[in-house]
Amino acid sequence: MGEGARDAGHLPNLRGADGPADPYRLPRQRRGQTPQMHGRYPDYDVLDEIADWDDLTRGVVLRRLHDVPSRRFFTEAEWDALAAFCDVVLAQDSDPRIPVVAYIDEKLHAGRLDGYQYADMPDDRETWRLVARGLDQVAQSKGPASYALASAEVRHEIAGEFSEAKVTGGAWDQVNVVRAFGVVMRSALAAFYSHPWAWNEIGFGGPAYPRGYARLGIGMSESWEGVEAFDIDPVPDVKQRGLE
Repeated sequence: MGEGARDAGHLPNLRGADGPADPYRLPRQRRGQTPQMHGRYPDYDVLDEIADWDDLTRGVVLRRLHDVPSRRFFTEAEWDALAAFCDVVLAQDSDPRIPVVAYIDEKLHAGRLDGYQYADMPDDRETWRLVARGLDQVAQSKGPASYALASAEVRHEIAGEFSEAKVTGGAWDQVNVVRAFGVVMRSALAAFYSHPWAWNEIGFGGPAYPRGYARLGIGMSESWEGVEAFDIDPVPDVKQRGLE
């Protein structure tokens, strides 16, 4: 799975005509860090702009890098299952990885929910626990002792079944599976893309406050924004290789 997998909808076909999407086709990162140390902006590091951020913004961003929250909400088994799941759906199959589950755990422990809830769904905290339990139950039905201990192929298979609401029984019967996938993907994507390593991967310039943007014309970019070094357009590339 490559960058195209980071979408809140159904997971793409994991094996197209040319095999699985390969993030390693992207250039090796030469400045800063990205997940797996590959990306479309290999000479870009958003932290080069840190001197232009105000003190509060700088502190928030640096804490995301250096103060990874410890486990306080999930049980160890839940954490292991969900960390493995987040790695699958966010295409993190080697180090360095953004510790997405740590930020989700912190959010749920603090009760910082999204301010709304589907009428037919439990509290998001309970949804996450049910998903963790359901992932392990499906894995056990296929042989492995848990989702985290399953092979990469089995983890991908289960994640795909979850995305298509094809998981049933046990914990899954206690939740609307379609909505549950949306709930967990929403939080997983938010945690991933709030991290500076993800900003490096997509060439995002980071917080514009207090500097702001000045070059607003079509095709224009600020001098401090990343320069893309990989000229293959991911949208037609994904379609051509049957990875939608």
